[in-house]
Amino acid sequence: MASLRCFLRSGKNAVSGVLRREFHRSSPAAVQVTVRDALNQAMDEELERDERVFLLGEEVAQYDGAYKVSRGLWKKYGDKRIIDTPISEMGFAGIAVGAAMAGLRPICEFMTFNFSMQAIDQVINSAAKTCYMSAGLQAVPIVFRGPNGASAGVAAQHSQCFAAWYGHCPGLKVVSPWNSEDARGLLKSAIRDDNPVVVLENELLYGVAFEVSEQALSKDFTIPIGKAKVERQGNHVTLVSHSRMVGHCLDAAAVLAKEGIECEVVNLRTIRPLDVETIEASVMKTNHLITVEGGWPQFGVGAEICARIMEGPAFNYLDAPVIRVTGVDIPMPYAKILEDNSTPQIKDIIFSVKKTLNV
Repeated sequence: MASLRCFLRSGKNAVSGVLRREFHRSSPAAVQVTVRDALNQAMDEELERDERVFLLGEEVAQYDGAYKVSRGLWKKYGDKRIIDTPISEMGFAGIAVGAAMAGLRPICEFMTFNFSMQAIDQVINSAAKTCYMSAGLQAVPIVFRGPNGASAGVAAQHSQCFAAWYGHCPGLKVVSPWNSEDARGLLKSAIRDDNPVVVLENELLYGVAFEVSEQALSKDFTIPIGKAKVERQGNHVTLVSHSRMVGHCLDAAAVLAKEGIECEVVNLRTIRPLDVETIEASVMKTNHLITVEGGWPQFGVGAEICARIMEGPAFNYLDAPVIRVTGVDIPMPYAKILEDNSTPQIKDIIFSVKKTLNV
């Protein structure tokens, strides 16, 4: 009987030992979030956080947005905070600017930034210049956001990149996100900023899913405006880009790495103010620079980067002239084969890298 008791006791201890055993736990996988959902989450969280925030634009409410970026917000927040407007960019942009001057924090959505040309007087003369003209007494905390740059098959009037247009204007801040983390963090920072901020999204990226860290999913997560990010380390050549072209640069870098060429890829994130220090630090390391953008070459973002490098300390570190990879200097054609040849492709970046390295 005593031996049976002993056996049962030892068996019980063995079972409890198995139950206590901790199995190997891998770190949680990063969540996949589309750029569309990242923007939606950012607006939802900021609408919840600050009752002064509201969204207005064409079809943003009952239709959930032309690109479904505002999906579900009207049902959650109602007509007073998610407002459908007439097809009048000059009108509703002016209403948004006035609301910002009165103490609210509007998010003004353009169905595409090509339509912002109808409202550019409100964006530049009313929003961007007021703080300066009032000696800092009148803030205009407003966000202008929507898809920017070339899409697919929408021809010349709907395919322009406005990064250089708005980046030219003092009084504005201009951000251009690439992945879901960029979109989420930069939009939240833009909404919280006391200055007018232009958020240039990309239609072709809305449905693309990127890994987002647990930290980036926090409601307190923001990305500072005016700070670039090195997406890939390298020591042979620096590739500087923004928006969708960052992905092209990373793809080109992956191909070139198989040939022993290591590219450092810098994601600008912000067009204005431009993070020149990060670009200079990379150029001083790699001694070569290529800028990549979807917009036109003349007076573009790449042209500004070239000038800044020429004027600064990094110029003496260059072993070859800076090369710009840009959209072709023509209105965007409608035919697909012509459209593909009018925007930078991965092969164009690879060719330019080999040219600047003379390989």
